[in-house]
Amino acid sequence: MKISFKIKLLTYVSVLFIMSCKSSQDKISNKDKTVVSKIQTPEKPNILVILCDDLGYSDVGFNGATDIITPNLDALANGGTVFTSAYVAHPFCGPSRAALMTGLYPHKIGAQFNLPPNSGETIKKGISVEETFISKVLNNAGYNTGIIGKWHLGSNAEFHPNVRGFDDFFGFLGGGHNYFPEQYRQAYKNQKESGKKLIWDYLHPIEHNGKDVEETEYLTDAFSREGVRFIKDASKTKNPFFLYLSYNAPHTPLEAKEEDLKLFAHIKDKKRRTYAAMVYAVDRGVKEIVIALKKSGQYENTLIVFFSDNGGKTSAGATNNPLKEGKGSVYEGGFRVPMFFHWKNVVSAGKKYDYNVSALDLYPTFARLADAKIPEGKRLDGKNIWDNFLQNQDNHKNDNIYVLRHRNGFSDVGVRNNEWKAVKAYQQKWKLFNVDNDLGETNDLSDKFPNILKNLVVEAATWSESHIQPQFWHDEKTGIDWKDDKMPRFDKTFQLD
Repeated sequence: MKISFKIKLLTYVSVLFIMSCKSSQDKISNKDKTVVSKIQTPEKPNILVILCDDLGYSDVGFNGATDIITPNLDALANGGTVFTSAYVAHPFCGPSRAALMTGLYPHKIGAQFNLPPNSGETIKKGISVEETFISKVLNNAGYNTGIIGKWHLGSNAEFHPNVRGFDDFFGFLGGGHNYFPEQYRQAYKNQKESGKKLIWDYLHPIEHNGKDVEETEYLTDAFSREGVRFIKDASKTKNPFFLYLSYNAPHTPLEAKEEDLKLFAHIKDKKRRTYAAMVYAVDRGVKEIVIALKKSGQYENTLIVFFSDNGGKTSAGATNNPLKEGKGSVYEGGFRVPMFFHWKNVVSAGKKYDYNVSALDLYPTFARLADAKIPEGKRLDGKNIWDNFLQNQDNHKNDNIYVLRHRNGFSDVGVRNNEWKAVKAYQQKWKLFNVDNDLGETNDLSDKFPNILKNLVVEAATWSESHIQPQFWHDEKTGIDWKDDKMPRFDKTFQLD
């Protein structure tokens, strides 16, 4: 009996020892995974963000376009990883871009609306200077920082890109711009000479670091040219670069070069044909950007991130198939966008990442790649997705991704969690969709899964408690109506029928 007991005891201790060793090995293995992922990721890469304005989900080849050709974007997408379920934080450009720069839902900083035209001359407001932009974080980490193109985050001195972390700014400060210099320069001159005090900012001169320049090229081509110039200049320094190539194409006005239009003669609808030519002009520019990266020796150490600031505007030639609706909507077509990562030999080529991801994730992810310090106390709504992304793991399992757009006297809301999405739009009742099975959001499942719907609505209501009153509106009437209607009236928004 004693021998048998000793044998059992020794066996038990041996099992414990083996289990302990296995547990330690598992811990080491898990730790090693993280270390390996960091070793495989070169330190302080260049970061190039290429952002389009109002580009439709299905208007690039890599996302299924058949009548628009985008060979250079497709080459990068096919040489990298495409995000099939990528979201931005708002279905309008201004709030979406504010979220990209601050890492926060725009509703938390009073930026739920677009800044109005000529905001620098009228309301003189912009995105809160209390918020540290990702450009500032990267600049503080030793990056050469540049923005080419559209800003739309404030036109006055305290909101200017050059004081928000960008060493180099070439572009315009408002929400849009005409494309042909010979047209907008003459229109601006005529209005100036006539004594008009407030000239539409779509006609204002392009600027470089606060000084007006006499641009002569089609605007998309000018921005591509300046992107090439920035890359060449930055490559001559020892520091990495962060370039935010912020195209305003294919945002209205619909204006395209004749040589590009000829390529799309098969498209009979004039708006669609012009829109297609504008998208192609971006693609032409991307080709020049890639050539510049390769010639300067920066191509293999550059993470390229491409996406759109919101869904395509269907009334201006865009399509978002198979998604429902488009720009301005809380249905998928309003804030689900085409997106890819490309980084030769680091990001997997020819892959798709099918899990949810948000543009809010870019702030902490860029900071991690740059080994940059995020200011103490800085609020962020996104996650550093890098390591999980490399391992094709879900970064947002059980996380909510929100979208909220205010209308006249009411609000539209969407909340996505895993395969489920709750939607309230146009003052209709709340609806529930399984977006994985029903991408077009056609089959309302709220009656079958009332508890899932209730939980999502309650969580969205809790999220809304973090919002503050808008600090500006896209026009004066909207601000007046907001106060008269006692908006946001969330008590009605989050009320289940």
